Amino acid sequence: MSETEPTKVQESLQEILQQVIELLSKHQLVEGLVHKQDMTRHDLVETLVHKQHLIELQKKLDQLHSADIAYIIEALPLEQRQLVWDMVNVERDGDILLEVSDAVRESLIASMDSGELLAAAEQLDTDEIADLAPDLPHDVMQELLESLDSQNRAHLQSAMSYPEDTVGSLMDFDMISIRDDIGLEVVLRYLRRLGELPGHTDKLFVVDRKDHFRGVLSLKRLLVHDPEASVAAVMAEDAVTFHPDDEAGEAASAFERYDLVSAPVVDRNNKLVGRLTVDVMMDFIREESDSEKLSMVGLREEEDLFTTVWKAAKNRWLWLAINLCTALVASRVVGAFEGSIEKLAALAALMPIVAGMGGNSGNQTSTLVVRGFALGLINKDNARRILTKELGIALLNGTVWGSVMGVVTYLLYHNAALGGVMAAAMLLNLLVAAVAGYLAPAMIDRLGRDPAYGSAVLTTFITDSMGFFIFLGLATVVLL
Repeated sequence: MSETEPTKVQESLQEILQQVIELLSKHQLVEGLVHKQDMTRHDLVETLVHKQHLIELQKKLDQLHSADIAYIIEALPLEQRQLVWDMVNVERDGDILLEVSDAVRESLIASMDSGELLAAAEQLDTDEIADLAPDLPHDVMQELLESLDSQNRAHLQSAMSYPEDTVGSLMDFDMISIRDDIGLEVVLRYLRRLGELPGHTDKLFVVDRKDHFRGVLSLKRLLVHDPEASVAAVMAEDAVTFHPDDEAGEAASAFERYDLVSAPVVDRNNKLVGRLTVDVMMDFIREESDSEKLSMVGLREEEDLFTTVWKAAKNRWLWLAINLCTALVASRVVGAFEGSIEKLAALAALMPIVAGMGGNSGNQTSTLVVRGFALGLINKDNARRILTKELGIALLNGTVWGSVMGVVTYLLYHNAALGGVMAAAMLLNLLVAAVAGYLAPAMIDRLGRDPAYGSAVLTTFITDSMGFFIFLGLATVVLL
């Protein structure tokens, strides 16, 4: 199997990971036993034993795709991870660094010297080097820039000049452009001379004599039309194009909407400067999804599963501190009604239900709203309508489930007034949850941050505090 071939389907990654772990365990076990033995020629025996399982592991790694090795490295503790990383063919270091998560990449780069980093980066295309650039030491980047030819250096500097999460930071320069005033036969001869097409090439980009973008010529049209026809006569002029400053999220949505495989990137003067491909867009969507999941629970950045306790703890401090403050506020709301709880102990048992239902309902609304912002579906024209719809849902759910809980409360405590308080409190708190679930991500978005960032924590705080206040307040007024 070549290093560019994916792992065979029948041999799952989990099976391969288990095989690697077993080889590492055997190696460590035997190595430990040899260390304890007192024998002649101890160093020779230790060397032979040391190589026994590592050779088998080396063969296994050589058969795997770079993405599979990256998966295995991420799943191993730090000591075993470093051992596997040291055994990887140095020519594949760059590809693997691109595949691993940011947190793991940081740990791997920290273990490499400048020469190793430079050798790894030199194996990559300019757009791939740009992806690694933020993690590489300054001296390595300077040396790398000096080693590139003028064209690739200009491409790299161009890619690095665009902000993260823009089209310019994701585009590559490995594309085929053709003139609009030539025939299809000339294009076919040109492609044959190339011998190999860049990955994800489904269309050729058509330009005029001054490199202004004119349209695209799909390979399908190229093959089925008369070779005597001109490019201008066959090309499609209504191609989807992007500018380097466009938001990457909008480009990802366009790739999904139009089922694109590749698309041209043009500057403000309509000159072709690069292209986007579906594999890059898929990686971006996956990373955004992972980031959104972390943001929903208040994690500031991606965390290595095997990082140190200290580093992991610091990553979680911000929102734990915020959550502690919100919990204290909620506790003081409850504390304000201590007298009511003392007189009617049932209130202590029932109030978590009101808060819990509100929190769940609020987070449902919040999740939908965050998704709407992420896809660009929510704007000032439809915001009021969406909020009204969520309030309608909350009213219906609150009436149904509040009534159910009111009946259950009556059956448990034989107190009709308490059942009525429970039903009313649940209805009101679900209405509050709808407002909180919408406004929390909306306010965060208005502040220019990712609307997912901590929205679940904020929504839960509001629904808990208001749930306690509404339920205990109604109970105090009606029952005591």
